[in-house]
Amino acid sequence: MAHDEGLAETLRSDLAAVPDLREIAMFGGLCFTSRGNMVCGTFRDHGLYRVGKAQVPRALALPHTGPMTMGERTMGGFVTLDPDGFADDALREHLTRLALAFVATLDPK
Repeated sequence: MAHDEGLAETLRSDLAAVPDLREIAMFGGLCFTSRGNMVCGTFRDHGLYRVGKAQVPRALALPHTGPMTMGERTMGGFVTLDPDGFADDALREHLTRLALAFVATLDPK
């Protein structure tokens, strides 16, 4: 399944100020990376954010979020944002800040 270009364009706009931003096709969607590390992306009709394992409970307490699952496996450190939540600019901004803060702790690849 191809990624949702509308979601991808929204994420491009959200991440416009991020240096060294790259786009990579992954998980059947589109991932955005900074310094070689995944920040966020699209997955089916959802947003996907890499907030780190320590921040998952905080992120899951936000409305419209859920655990990132692929088949039977939950992906640690990631949360999804459903389409209704994706339409909320402030909610996306909050998750983007969490993801960028986590990725800033990682070594560049």
